[in-house]
Amino acid sequence: MRPLSFHIETFGCQMNDRDSEIMTQLLAEFCRPAPGLLEADIVMINTCSIRQKAEQKAFSLLGTLKQLKKRRPEMIIGVAGCVAQQEGAKLLARLPYVDLVLGTQNIYKLPELIAEIKSSRRRQTAVSQSADFEIPPYLPDLRRGPAYKRFVTIMQGCNNFCTYCVVPYTRGREVSRKMTDILAEIRHLTSHGVKEITLLGQNVNSYGHDLSRQVDFSTLLRETAAVEGLKRLRFTTSNPKDLNDDLIQCFAELDILCPHFHLPVQSGSNNVLKRMNRHYTIEHYRDRVAALRAARPDIALTTDIIIGFPGETEEDFQATMDLVREIRYHGAYSFKYSDRPQARSAAFGDKVSEVVKSERLSILQEEINRIAAERNKEYVGQVQEVMVEGKSRHSPGQWSGRAAANHIVNFTGNKSLRPGDLVDIMITEACLHSLRGQYD
Repeated sequence: MRPLSFHIETFGCQMNDRDSEIMTQLLAEFCRPAPGLLEADIVMINTCSIRQKAEQKAFSLLGTLKQLKKRRPEMIIGVAGCVAQQEGAKLLARLPYVDLVLGTQNIYKLPELIAEIKSSRRRQTAVSQSADFEIPPYLPDLRRGPAYKRFVTIMQGCNNFCTYCVVPYTRGREVSRKMTDILAEIRHLTSHGVKEITLLGQNVNSYGHDLSRQVDFSTLLRETAAVEGLKRLRFTTSNPKDLNDDLIQCFAELDILCPHFHLPVQSGSNNVLKRMNRHYTIEHYRDRVAALRAARPDIALTTDIIIGFPGETEEDFQATMDLVREIRYHGAYSFKYSDRPQARSAAFGDKVSEVVKSERLSILQEEINRIAAERNKEYVGQVQEVMVEGKSRHSPGQWSGRAAANHIVNFTGNKSLRPGDLVDIMITEACLHSLRGQYD
């Protein structure tokens, strides 16, 4: 009998990427990776429900699996991630060809759930959440994934309950990992050649608030930065309300902490921020940006912006435009607001029409791109340290990598380069979404 094979499709954020890595490692203990989705005996769709578009993509893919399941009824189809947590057993009723619904706190049960489905042929749902949940210690399998950089989850869940967001419902309340477990994982990675670590959480700034031994995110950053062999340290994502002076000081003190900060603002209007339940004002946000730039003048700032939140007026929108012009972000993710199940704002009145949302988003993105192109030109003539990632997909014959400030850099270089190498690149040209350079 041939060994089982598996395939995982992932939608959403870096947290989902990391969860898929864990599921891959769990499945690889008794399965082999399939060449593709169509050949797999076990297919897991790791979903995101933070935005309507990501959820629609997942359901569209699930729809294509219906006919495949008819031809191969023995295959196992599972749904994991935020949509699974959100919908629970309702997914089994909606999609009778799905065998497994796996919630965000239950991914470590995947092997036993697969075994139960195979032995009993009964469909399984595992979406329970517990206030006492602990993220188990886990050492990644270095045989899979990039050898030079990795994500490390430090916490999951969120306590903020922004009115547009489903994360507190789909990921649960904030749960911080023990710092000893985090550092053990990082040391395991660096001992096998990993040079760059990105610490992950829905709101990393609040790390440690739930631990009996009080530690905070700044402490974790300093302990991580001291790990032997680590060359670069990043983190995501942050809430401006929890951005304290000690964390900002880390950018001045820690050489390996990359000068890039993704700081979601969501709106430039205090009225909208209050309706979003963001717990900070634009004045506070400006103060934090000024402090960051004072601590690390070369820091690159990126952000998230939601357009068309219920009740957003033209004046509110112009306040967002004014803020974008003032802060001059190096880049931004911008989206039209959409109602999400369980989020409080779904019940709000004063919805903004799709036409107006589209018009405003187009205006905003045009300005974001204009400013980002200007910011990129500031790097021309500078030498930037770049971590090589591989051959460029968009510039034949060139290499590609990332600068410390997270810009993609395509550059000419010799054949001896390897992914993970740190090289100095003279920036010669600025493009909208990348830089070009020369390695001598």
